[in-house]
Amino acid sequence: MYEVFTTTHFSSGHHLRNYPGNCEKPHGHNWKVKVIMRADELDELGMALDFRDLKAALKVIIDDLDHRDLNEHPAFQQENPSSENIARYIFAELKKSLSSDRYRPHKVTVLETDACGVSYSEE
Repeated sequence: MYEVFTTTHFSSGHHLRNYPGNCEKPHGHNWKVKVIMRADELDELGMALDFRDLKAALKVIIDDLDHRDLNEHPAFQQENPSSENIARYIFAELKKSLSSDRYRPHKVTVLETDACGVSYSEE
């Protein structure tokens, strides 16, 4: 089993609906994101997954979240744009755009700060 990973970041605002505290008010974060993909075998070049392909697929997702109010994003109209839901959303989008018989998303970690974050995985 191979694990290929990359990290990136984005900036956005959000608020947590019905939250009993300060996070109910609009505020922003410089989110950090780590994506781990798993591959069962290597391709003919000896790679599990080309970093270029992983970064390109992730960039499309991150660009859609960057510098916007996440509460207005279609994915978060009915649920709060919490770190948990953001991690699950990025995972699901990667699963749609970057999965094959050899590799698949394994884990997405989203950090609101250097000290606080959450990971989502389906395994």
